[in-house]
Amino acid sequence: MKSSANASYDLCMDVPIACTLNEMELRERQRTILASVRESVLDITPTADGYAYRFKSESEILMRLSTLVDLERRCCPFLTFRIVVEPQQPIRLEITGPPDAKAVIGSLFGA
Repeated sequence: MKSSANASYDLCMDVPIACTLNEMELRERQRTILASVRESVLDITPTADGYAYRFKSESEILMRLSTLVDLERRCCPFLTFRIVVEPQQPIRLEITGPPDAKAVIGSLFGA
């Protein structure tokens, strides 16, 4: 019998690299929250399996990032999101996924 942690890991390995939004929903997402987040990016650093985005350390940006992650985790379950908040440092959003997902991350969030 598998533990629930192993079962969750196995399910993640079977998640296809595909967004569940239809074309209209994706355009709306890009026009609204994705556009506002992309405009706030200070810089982008490629990582081995995705990208790290830096933002000003402001509460409004943190709230937008939290909303974005909540929306995106539902339509792109193959991605992993990490919001990193450290003292006196820019906020960092790390988005990673399987090797084939890096192009998707770059096209949606910026590369």
